[in-house]
Amino acid sequence: MKINSYGGYLIDLDGTIYRGKEKIPAAKRFIERLQEHNIPFLFLTNNTTKTPEDVAKNLRDNHDIKAEASNVYTAALATADYLDGIADQKHRKVYIIGELGLKRAILSKGFEMDEDNPDYVVAGLDYDVTYHKFEIATLAIKKGAKFIGTNADTNLPNERGLVPGAGSVIALLERSTQQQALYIGKPETIIMEKALAVTGLSKDQVVMVGDNYMTDISAGINFGIDTLLVYTGVSTKELVAKQDIKPTHEVDSFDEWQ
Repeated sequence: MKINSYGGYLIDLDGTIYRGKEKIPAAKRFIERLQEHNIPFLFLTNNTTKTPEDVAKNLRDNHDIKAEASNVYTAALATADYLDGIADQKHRKVYIIGELGLKRAILSKGFEMDEDNPDYVVAGLDYDVTYHKFEIATLAIKKGAKFIGTNADTNLPNERGLVPGAGSVIALLERSTQQQALYIGKPETIIMEKALAVTGLSKDQVVMVGDNYMTDISAGINFGIDTLLVYTGVSTKELVAKQDIKPTHEVDSFDEWQ
């Protein structure tokens, strides 16, 4: 396949474009080829702690990849877009467990924080989560607030190892409320629907690119679009070989995708 086989690319970040603080030179060259051919792309990440501006700045400053906030679509933005689509003007009170990226995305849509009677409880990764926050969220969900989880990632890799992710935070609320959250991020289809709407393209024009079969590639499969798995991160060839549905394309390096 050639790089211009698709009209647009949805691209994961960590493990695909970089590995933590480590650069992936072939990924930089891949993005530059997309830019040379004027092929639109959207970085699609389950990260809700950072704003799109912060994500783009990290790409520019630390990985020498030219990116703007408009090239980034986070699970926080998808959550905000989803809420905006289902909430009427009278029911826009929300309680959020999460970082600035999530709060800013939701509040920018005209929602108000409410600890007592929110219409929605949104839970994501929160580095300063406390029992008190869980208590407020649990009571609100028990009273009828709609329960939304940003993404189900149980762990995040950092320099110390695998630390708790958003899914671990949300799991505590699921246990305390005996309710299942509605999940937004990969591998769910909600984030894919919202991201595709941002591109203005159709399903048959785009491909989902990532290193993780269970999130990135499964998101593409669940949504019914082509997928490209690059073996620079989480998934191994042994794991993928065991899956019933294989990625549309598999490469060891983006240098193979010319």
